[in-house]
Amino acid sequence: MKRLSLLLLLWVVLPGVQGLATEIPLPEDWTARKAVEFALRNNPDSLVASQRMLEAEALLTKSAASFYPQLGWSGSYSQTNNPIHSFGNILNQGEFTPGIDFNDPGRTDNLNLSVGAQYRLYNGGQDVARKNAAGAGVELFSAEHESIQLRLGFEAFRSFQRMIEAETVQRAQQVALDAVRSSIEVARARYAAGDLLKIDLLNLEVQESRILESQIQADHSLELSKQIFLTLLGLSAGEVRVETTSLTNPVPPKIHNSAQRPELKRMQAALRAAEAELSGARGSRRPTVDGFASYQFDQGTVLAGSGDSWTAGIKVNFKLFDGYNAAAEVSRAEARLGIIRAELRKLELALNLELKQAELALSQAEQRKQVTEKMVEQATESEQLSRARFREGVILASDLIDIESRLTDARVRNAVATSAVQIAIADCRRASGLPQFIVNTDMNPSQENR
Repeated sequence: MKRLSLLLLLWVVLPGVQGLATEIPLPEDWTARKAVEFALRNNPDSLVASQRMLEAEALLTKSAASFYPQLGWSGSYSQTNNPIHSFGNILNQGEFTPGIDFNDPGRTDNLNLSVGAQYRLYNGGQDVARKNAAGAGVELFSAEHESIQLRLGFEAFRSFQRMIEAETVQRAQQVALDAVRSSIEVARARYAAGDLLKIDLLNLEVQESRILESQIQADHSLELSKQIFLTLLGLSAGEVRVETTSLTNPVPPKIHNSAQRPELKRMQAALRAAEAELSGARGSRRPTVDGFASYQFDQGTVLAGSGDSWTAGIKVNFKLFDGYNAAAEVSRAEARLGIIRAELRKLELALNLELKQAELALSQAEQRKQVTEKMVEQATESEQLSRARFREGVILASDLIDIESRLTDARVRNAVATSAVQIAIADCRRASGLPQFIVNTDMNPSQENR
């Protein structure tokens, strides 16, 4: 039977343990949506916020305990020859006789079983205030969890976009390197034919070295952006492959409004908690009323008697003077409430400014993107014409170098501007209190914990 019980216990417990050890599977190719979803589930900040919500829910459950009666049971057995205790046992067991010697009633024993209940009928509203404060604490940590989710979603998308930007810059440097090497081949042919000066060939080779240096920096930036990306996802290492065939990006919010920011919800919850604290401080000045009842049974073996009894009543407590402790608590709660109200107003102004800055950044990024796209188009056409003229020996190598440098610079600027537009859109969504994507990450923290 013991073996069977052990096997049944393992059969029940092991699946739960394996479920706790299960890790979130990694996708083969990353998209922005996959990156945001993974970061919201695996980043340590998100996990910490979930556990804080569990803690707040436990405090709310604890605060509701005062609304229930407190029940207790106790049992004891004792022997004594102490006159007072022995006489009490005789009375409780119903064995009193007129011939008892009060100075020496003899040895007695007693088995005592008792059950009791106590219920606080009134305490000036302090229990209600504590429950309201705990409920506001749950809302506060829920808003904090939402705030962390919004920030993580934005940071994950921005890191993903920086990685795409770094890859685009790397490709632009590679295209520039291929172009200058093609020009070097033409220059060497012209130099061999006596149609080009040695200094022009050397200038092109120096330009190749400069592009190689820029390419090394671009490679380093790409690797660094990948490591930052993995860190935001809660991963220490791994291979990062970006899916470029189906890029998904956030859409601009239709309405820009900071009223739904979780930071505001958090501060409003803190305000309600402070109001509940003030109510509880004022309630400490009022009396408390408790009801109580108990029943006990006594059984002896020496005298072989038994008996039972009960007690019930109401108790009222009122502080006549507490050294101004309650007054000080009320003053402190009022001051804290005033501080939170001022901080709430300050936060509203700050979030509104943050939203306006995000809107201006998006407008600026869109204008820069339009300008850089035109710049790339013009520089590409100029580079094609200049390359053909260089083959014909019409322009100098230095002119070709300048034109190709301007094209590379235009492509890099366009990559940065394109990335800036997407990041600005994501920042507008964050500043408006909107997630980057509609993802199913709003499961109950207790479910996540299990």
